Formats: sequence, C-alpha cells, structure tokens
Amino acid sequence: MAQVEIGLGKNGRRAYELDEIGIVPARRTRDPEEVSITWQIDAYRFDTPLVVSPMDSVASPETVVSVGRQGGLGVLDLEGLWTRYEDPAPLLQEIRELDEEAATARLQEIYAAPIQEELIGRRIEEIRSTGLVTAARLSPQRTAQYHRAVVDAGVDIFVIRGTTVSAEHVSGRAEPLNLKQFIHDLDVPVVVGGCATYTAALHLMRTGAAGVLVGFGGGSGHTTRSVLGVAVPMASSIGDVAAARRDYLDESGGRYVHVIADGGMSGSGDIAKALACGSDAVMIGSPLARATEAPGGGFHWGSEAHHSELPRGHRVEVGTIGSLESILHGPASTSDGSMNLMGALRRTMATSGYSDLKEFQRVEVVVNPHG
Repeated sequence: MAQVEIGLGKNGRRAYELDEIGIVPARRTRDPEEVSITWQIDAYRFDTPLVVSPMDSVASPETVVSVGRQGGLGVLDLEGLWTRYEDPAPLLQEIRELDEEAATARLQEIYAAPIQEELIGRRIEEIRSTGLVTAARLSPQRTAQYHRAVVDAGVDIFVIRGTTVSAEHVSGRAEPLNLKQFIHDLDVPVVVGGCATYTAALHLMRTGAAGVLVGFGGGSGHTTRSVLGVAVPMASSIGDVAAARRDYLDESGGRYVHVIADGGMSGSGDIAKALACGSDAVMIGSPLARATEAPGGGFHWGSEAHHSELPRGHRVEVGTIGSLESILHGPASTSDGSMNLMGALRRTMATSGYSDLKEFQRVEVVVNPHG
C-alpha cells in the first residue's frame, strides 16, 4: 500500500472522507421500486439499513419506537437522561435554551446524576412492549455493572459503543471488560465499536460480535479530531473494516460479521457512499435530530459532549426540517439530501444498476480529492 512522506521521519497512508469519493453509474439501470434495501442482522430483519444513534437528542423511547415502525432500528442510550431521570422533559427544554458558553458545563452537571438501574428495565420494557426489536447501548466502562439489568429486561440487540473500543484494553486500575468472554456468555447478539482500522476490526470480530461499528460515533457535534488529534477518514475506514470482514469470513469458516458505519453522514449521498464502501448498514444521528419529533428540539449532542473530565463534543443547533417520516421516507421538500433518505438510497442503487445491498457493495467508486 502506497505511503506518503509526511516528513523525513514519518510516512502515512492517504485516506479518504466520504465527500471525496463518488459512485459510478453502471451500464444497467433499474426501477427504484424494484430495489431492495432490507437488512438482516442475526435473526432480526429490517426494511431499511438504518440504525438510530444512541444520543439523547435523537433517541427517546418514543422516537426509537417510531423509527422501528418505519423499518429501522433505534438504539436507546442507557446512560442518558432516560435512565437518570423519571421525567427528562424539563431538562431537555433547559438544554435547548442554554447559552452557547454555558452549555458544556451545564451538560456535565445534568449528566452527573446517577443512573437508576430500575429505569433501565423500565425504558427497555416501554420499547419491548410494542413488539418491535429492542436495542440498547452501554459504554464499555459500564457494561459489566449494568448488563444484567439490560438482559433481564429482554433486550434483543446489545450495543457496546464508545468513541474507540478495542478487544485488548489495558488498565492498571481496574479489570477491563473481557469482550470475548462477555459476548460468549450472552444469549443476545452484540454490536460493538467504534473502530477505524483493519486490525482493530478483526480483533473485535474474533470476540464473537454480530456487528462492528466503524467510526468514532460522531459527526457534526464531535470534537475528537481537535481534542485528541484522533481521526481516520470514513470512506477508508469502512473499506478497511470491510476487508477485515471478508478475511474473518474465511478465517472463521463462514461467520459473517456486519459492518455498520457510525457517524460522519449528514445526508443521503453520504449514506449511499458508506454502503458503497462496504458497510451493511449506517448509524446516524444529526440527520434525524432535525425531525420535529426529536427530543433535542433542533439541537444535537452526544455522550462525548458531557464527559466529566474531557468533553469531546458540543451541543450544536441543527434546526428542524420536517417529520421523522419525511426525513426517512419523504416526500422531500428540500434538495440538499436531508430528506427522504431511504428513497434517495433506492434511487442511487437503481441508477447504478444494483437490486440489493450486498450487490451494491461492489459498485465502482472514483476519487475526487477536492470533494
């Protein structure tokens, strides 16, 4: 693989963001209504390859249910406001009204309230009672403490999500989570991440995970790049992890691990390109934070924004543009790719001649370094 000289003592590989690549139309086109965008992970099948990011500005029990009824998968953050407070509505209103300078400090105060284990079970049951597939997220740091409450409540898909998750975390202060043992002992499929490299993804796949999240879990409200200097362009990350999926399929004798692109997608074109690079599904936050039903009310923030010691995100104003249904399935009243996300994906696949998502992963792409 070609290396670029950064300086006499350091080389690096050229990597690409999603907005630096383009999808190439093929000689054959199809009718968009004849394209399938269904996605299945483990025993669960979905009408769309869309997973809602576990962020309080996007995923409440109500919006998780709404997305589920529209063919996607919502993931509730079990370390968010819905498990810290009986009624988070007043706090959500306060967060929306905060001055920019005071937002981070106040978020830290609000999220300092303890997680109530009883609320974990209650929130999962609220979603589960609708008959939909129920997914919930914990960070690696809190998985050992709260996972039993999650499993006992009947979660269908367990998501372990952090900015960066590895299969070999080293700590001299506490016993790290043994992902391989933990996943082996669970009776539910586990999705874990984020990761951004071939090697890290391969190690996560070897733990027995059903799915791996690619990326650092943030886009518009994420500051990991500037705070930590950690950044791997999304298109290249997805391509690398897709290669790990292919090699692990051979290594394991046929076990397929799903690749889910997580973050950095602001519109329908980004979603299509993430799938074209090799992801099986996408996890998005900010595009859905613009729905009128979104708990953030036009504002968006992730768990990194209220970290008690080193915030790596901030609250951003994204505004509202329409209902959740119109953002997902249209009709669109904008021309910038922010609405009818799934309709646009169908049309992209139809234009490039592919009938289902697995085939679409083989579509030709080109590089346009200037975006």
